[in-house]
Amino acid sequence: MFFDFGAGEIVGLALLAMILLGPDKLPQFAVDAAKFVKKMRAFATTATNELKENLGPGFEDLQPSDLRPKAFIQKHISSVLDDEDERSQKASAKIDPDLL
Repeated sequence: MFFDFGAGEIVGLALLAMILLGPDKLPQFAVDAAKFVKKMRAFATTATNELKENLGPGFEDLQPSDLRPKAFIQKHISSVLDDEDERSQKASAKIDPDLL
């Protein structure tokens, strides 16, 4: 997740919201905040789907976390290392043990 809130932080934020907004405005604020979160999720889902469509075949399983540079580099480095391991295993299998 983006935010790492514990139970104590959530309770503290709820108390702060009650003090700042007051108990009469707090329910409407919670409804508005929930609507905003729902709109942002829908926006992110739509943007991800449009990106998948525009990139074409081969990107059907694209996840937003794949677009982070760190994850992208790690994924490609690990695939290169896996390919190298496979090649080295094939090469070691071809060596005649009598020659060692």
